[in-house]
Formats: sequence, C-alpha cells, structure tokens
Amino acid sequence: MTEYGRGAGSEPWHPEDPLYGDQGWGAQQAASGQAPHGGQQQPQHQQQYYPQDQYAPQPQEQYVPQPQGQYVPQPHYAEQPQQGYPQQQYPAQPHYPDQYAQQPQQPQQPQQYNGGWDTGQQAAMPYAGHQADPYNDGYAGESHDFYGTPEAYPPPQPPGQRQAPVVPEVPEQGQEWDAEAEPEEEKHPFFTGVGDSEGEDDDPRESRRGGRDRRGKTKNKKKGKSGRACLVLTVIFAVGVGGVGYVGYEFYQSKFGAAPDYVGEGSGETVTVEVPTGAGGSEIGQLLKQAGVVKSIDAFVQAQNDNPKGKTIQAGAYTLKKGMSAANAVALMLNPSSRNALIIPEGKRDAWVYEQIDKRLGVPDGTTKNVAFKSADSLGLPDWAKGHKNVKDPLEGFLYPASYPVAKGMKPEDVLRKMVNRASSEYGKQDLAAEARKLGLEGPWQVITVASLVQAEGKTHDDFTKMAEVVYNRLKPDNTQTNQKLQFDSAYNYLTGKSNIKIGLAEINSNPDPYNTYKWRGLTPGPIGNPGSEALAAALSPTNEGWMYFVATDGEQKTEFAKTLPEFNKLKEKFNGQSGQ
Repeated sequence: MTEYGRGAGSEPWHPEDPLYGDQGWGAQQAASGQAPHGGQQQPQHQQQYYPQDQYAPQPQEQYVPQPQGQYVPQPHYAEQPQQGYPQQQYPAQPHYPDQYAQQPQQPQQPQQYNGGWDTGQQAAMPYAGHQADPYNDGYAGESHDFYGTPEAYPPPQPPGQRQAPVVPEVPEQGQEWDAEAEPEEEKHPFFTGVGDSEGEDDDPRESRRGGRDRRGKTKNKKKGKSGRACLVLTVIFAVGVGGVGYVGYEFYQSKFGAAPDYVGEGSGETVTVEVPTGAGGSEIGQLLKQAGVVKSIDAFVQAQNDNPKGKTIQAGAYTLKKGMSAANAVALMLNPSSRNALIIPEGKRDAWVYEQIDKRLGVPDGTTKNVAFKSADSLGLPDWAKGHKNVKDPLEGFLYPASYPVAKGMKPEDVLRKMVNRASSEYGKQDLAAEARKLGLEGPWQVITVASLVQAEGKTHDDFTKMAEVVYNRLKPDNTQTNQKLQFDSAYNYLTGKSNIKIGLAEINSNPDPYNTYKWRGLTPGPIGNPGSEALAAALSPTNEGWMYFVATDGEQKTEFAKTLPEFNKLKEKFNGQSGQ
C-alpha cells in the first residue's frame, strides 16, 4: 500500500476528504459492511485504533495473504526511538509497480499517516481494510485494492472521469521531490486535434481498461488531426517561401537580368510611331512598347546605347513592325526608308505643304487645304493672327519649317495643329508686339509678314539683314524713290502661285490683287510663305546702312544691294548682261 505523508510531493488525503478511499460514487458502490451484489456481504477487516502518543511506538498493520483473498492485520511495533528524543516520522517513498507487468502480490504494510489534516495533530490512520470491487463482475477469488495499483495515484475517481495515470519518476533517497518534473500535456485544440465534443468520455459505465482503450483511440485521432494541422502549416510555409522566391527573382531580373526582348525582325503587321522633338531613349522606348514594336523599354535603351548611331534618331514618324527585337528596331529607325517625317523647308508656301500632307496620308488632293480653311481658328492660331482682310491663306506663315510625323492613319487636322503649335511656340519666345512698335509696324502679324518677304527674297544670313532694311526703308513715308511700294517679284509670284524670275511690266501693272506690291503701297495682306528663325531674327534686327535696292545678279544664288537709283541701274545692266538681254 502506498504511504502518503508530508513531504515534497502531493498533499495527503484525509479521511474526511470525500474522495478518500473507495466510499462509492453516487451510491454506485456499497458502503462499508454492505453487500454490493445482491445483498451478499463480503467479509472485511476490522480497523484497529491505537491511542495517539507521539513518543510511544505505534503498532502497524501487516497484511498476510490468505487463500481466500483476505488479509488479516498483524500488529507489530516499530523500532524504539532513542532515549530522550521523539521518534521522527518520515513518509515512506511511494512505490509504483509496472502497471503492465504481471507480478505476484507482496505483503504490504499500512503506513502510518503522520500529521493532521487541519490541526497539525498526529493521528494514526490505518487503512480500513480491503473491500470488494463492485466492477469486478463477481469473479471469485479476485478482490482489487484501489490503492494497490498505479491507477490509485491520484486517488480513484468515478469511471466517467478517469484518465490515464501519469507515473512520475521516484526520486532516490536523499533527493528532493521535483513537482515540476513532468511537463503538462499540450491542451490547445489546434495541436491536440480535440474539438468541443471529442475527448469526452461518453459512457460513464465504461471500465478502466475500456477507458484506456478509448483513450488510445482518441490519441490516434489527436495524432491524425495534429498531422493535418502540420500539413496545413507546411503548405502555408511553402507558399510563403515560393512567393518570396518569386519576388526575389523578379527583383534580380529587374536589376541584374537581361531585359525582356523579342527575337527577329518582327511580324508582317506594320505600325506608325511618332517620335516628338527632343524625345530621349526612354521616351522613344515607351512609345515603341505601347505600339507593340519592342517588348520592353530597357531593351530598346540598351540597343540604342549599343549602336554607335543610336543617339542620332530624330523626331518624326516611323513605319515599324510589331514584335521586333530592340536592335532591329533601332537599325530600322536609323534607315531613312522607315521615316515618315515631313520636312518643311524654310520659305515654303502653305500650298506646297498641303500637297505633301495629302500624299503622305493617302487622301484626295485638296483634303488638307479644305480642312485648313474651314478649321483655321480651331487649330491653335494666336488671337493676333486671326481676322485679317484679304488674306489668301489663314495659316500662311504658321506652318513652321521643321520635321513632322505624317503617315497613313493620321488626320489632316492633327498634322496641321502640330505645325501651328510649333509656330506659335517659336513666335512666342519673343515679344513681337513690343518689337513691332519699335519698327513702326502695326503688330506681330506684320512682323511675320516682313519675315516672310525677307525669307523669299534673301539667300544668306547677310542677305536677310540687308533685305529687312530694304523693306523698312521703302515703307518709310519719306520714300520718294519707290513711293512706299515694295515692288517685290516674290509677292507677285505668291498671288499667282508661281515662281517666275522674269515678270513683264504690263502684267504687273494690270493685276489689281492686294498682294501686287507693284500696284499697292505697303506690305502684303499677310505672309507669303513660312519664314524660318533666321529670317525672323533679321526682320527684328535689320541693318542700318541705307540699302534701298537689290538685284539677284546671277538669277538665283547671289544678291547684290544698292543705296541709290543709279547704283541699282548698274546692277540691272549686270543682270541683263548675264542673262543675255
């Protein structure tokens, strides 16, 4: 029998404790001296009580096995204490036999319970004897001592509340009992796999052995659910690792890997890409990627850097193929055949520009001119360029000389709007209104008109500045040599739409068109062409040397100037002599 005493282990069980001994659960077990089965009373042992004397030797019970399974207590006396000192009682160490091994029963001695429950008084509490087990199913000769098996620690509980016993290690003599030696089993449902209803003993009538079997099955269920929980954690971990790996790979590719690129010269489908003025490699690459020409911007930038002429790609419209490698796209853009850019030379009239746009867009002749005349005010003209009388073309002077993308699929109004916006931007870089007042002109509109005349008559930069002075000198009120008439052949050619060098006096004098500067004083109603930046600069900064006349002595390339009429006549003779007249 196991002895319980005060020590480092568990607290002793007092007879007053309702769970002490086997007093029955809910009237299921017969009380002492009653017959548990059918009124047949089992013999039981009598308790022997001895008066409490902490200095006297105490008798102890000794159980002698009997053939009929009964025990007869035999009193004997413990060793006498030394004289003059009380005998100190030490609780015996509990012994836990192997619950699965078959061992013969050994005589046991009931250990003396030292220490009171509440008062601290020493009292002898021998075991009340061996009682019959109501769960023994009535087998003769078998009687179980609930305190003689491992399942008695902790003391037995009703069958519906029993659990598998935990057998702690027995410390050796002289060692202290470690109450925290055994870790508590994890009880969280996530790890145990036990739900709200699982793990409960549904049958309180189940025997202890059956309970162990049931607990074994529950343990298997716990293991199964724990395995599933671990599998879920493993899957989550694997997904997380995969996601991190993918992000890392993308980061590596973006920083150190080769840029995505197509292979080959592309498909048969062609597209037109417009490259604006001043666009760099990244901007061009983005336009090509959006059009489906190249696969990535980085690939194009790299190919442009690898090509020695890659940085020379100019603004304009390019006809390219979809799905091209970046290297092939750069090479094709450097080939003039791919460019759909319309280059407007300085001094060209609007009529020539309209014809070129119609050809490149593949539209009928006159389409662009009709759009220009009908939608002139909505194409971006500044306010000072609107509403002038007798103007032959509302956009003349505003189709600024430059390179423009013009290709099939584009609309005429979009092309014209780009040209007008470019002219407005260039003209807006200077205060033309203030400059006009300095030059005695009525406003920016007349400044552009003068620049167009200078552009049409001059050939070089020196020509432009001298030609600008000729214009201003002839417009002066005190001009008695030409009587404020410009007398420019270029203005007359504009109204006729021709470019003749020789014009008969009879024809000139008979034509009443407002652009005929031989007949009318002052400037033409509007520009006669599209001046460039040099002609505009010359119109704003003319020479001040007294130039009044000029003659293209070679007919085309060389222009000579004169200040007086006699000088002019000599120049005319020179021109006529060279021309054979």
